[in-house]
Amino acid sequence: MKQEAVNQFKGQLRGELIEPTDARYDEARKVYNAMIDRKPRLIARCVDVADVITALRFGHEQGLRVSIRSGGHNAGGLGVCDDGLVIDLAAMKYVHVDPAARTVRVGAGCTWADVDHATHAFGLAVPSGIISTTGVGGLTLGGGIGHLTRQFGLTIDNLLAADVVLADGSFVVASADENSDLFWALRGGGGNFGVVTSFLFQAHPVHTVCAGPMLWPLEQAADIMKWYREFIVQAPEKISGFFAFLTVPPGPPFPEELHFKKMCALVWCYNGPQEQADAILAPLRSFRRPAFEFFAPMPFPMLQGMFDGLYTPGLQWYWKADFVKELSDEAIALHVQHGSQLPTLHSTMHLYPINGAAHKAGTHDTTWSYRDAVWSEVIVGVDPDPANRDRITAWAKNYWEALHPYGAGGGYVNFMMDGEGEDRIRATYRHNYQRLAKIKAKYDAKNFFNVNQNIRPAA
Repeated sequence: MKQEAVNQFKGQLRGELIEPTDARYDEARKVYNAMIDRKPRLIARCVDVADVITALRFGHEQGLRVSIRSGGHNAGGLGVCDDGLVIDLAAMKYVHVDPAARTVRVGAGCTWADVDHATHAFGLAVPSGIISTTGVGGLTLGGGIGHLTRQFGLTIDNLLAADVVLADGSFVVASADENSDLFWALRGGGGNFGVVTSFLFQAHPVHTVCAGPMLWPLEQAADIMKWYREFIVQAPEKISGFFAFLTVPPGPPFPEELHFKKMCALVWCYNGPQEQADAILAPLRSFRRPAFEFFAPMPFPMLQGMFDGLYTPGLQWYWKADFVKELSDEAIALHVQHGSQLPTLHSTMHLYPINGAAHKAGTHDTTWSYRDAVWSEVIVGVDPDPANRDRITAWAKNYWEALHPYGAGGGYVNFMMDGEGEDRIRATYRHNYQRLAKIKAKYDAKNFFNVNQNIRPAA
């Protein structure tokens, strides 16, 4: 690739083109997971759709591998690639709320903090994740699970339309009425089909929620998990709670005597008044009174940002995931065994409920094929120190291998590392995989978009 071509490309962009010799290069190539250290040839910081089209055409002309980066996390660091072109959408940051229609138009560079800030003023929210620094693009295209899933469904269940730049550089709108096959594939199929430059979401009335964690000592973990497995399958959809093994962080709101103690937790979100939430959770408090709880009314954005300070960018991460239909006594015993061995302060295991409203869509309505699963399990080894990389990785792998036989088969693509293999991807999409492969062949026959949890075009 000649420098003359690079200079010409730079002149065609409204945004910034960053090269390895530029002072900003090392900062620009960093991703949320510090375990990822890739060195792209070019980083195009696009500011509009025209920049995205220009960048894609340049990638084609130069035969470059291309990765697409939005504004957030991605477990496997798939927003960057070695020796290729990164199309970085982080500068495409805008949120337009239509309070009458309860719709929200979101630029691809936004995080959920950006969306929550804009929608909260109107008493609205879009179902999203649990950490507000998560990117809208990646979370949505992978499915989208979080605090509001049981009441309002997955994020993809609330996606109304998307603006997309295809592999050939053309621009299309995907919705139920336009390019409906592409719209189907985007809802869970990841970044396989094009560059989504904006999203149109349905929002819902959410303002103040009753939320926060309840903690118990590890010796009560099995009892709490057994209570929880019965509760969550029949609980009102307005309440959601995920189970966690954690090490108590050394700071407020946790009392000093619990700091650095390994415990289990349920982290709740109830979209309604405190007295209703307390009535629903009264049986739990009488069954096993929490050793500590911080459960109170709070603005929804406060809940969304509750873990941001703990999980800052630049930590080492290793993720493993499964969908789970039931928690047997044998599985609970293995959870307690491995969850009691958290290797570092930040390492954790979460069981996110994905039932309730998420079960109302059929298994073929979107690409999400596990509409019958009750939980999305994620095991993450996390630590700031690169010296602990092998330790946190081994713990996460061993934990996952022990519990995988009790899972449903596949796992949430947003919780997968790079290189888990085609069999793992097929297990995640199950009966929807062949349809996805055919749509991939229609919109990206040469597999130009391959830096992702890749779906190969059908022959």
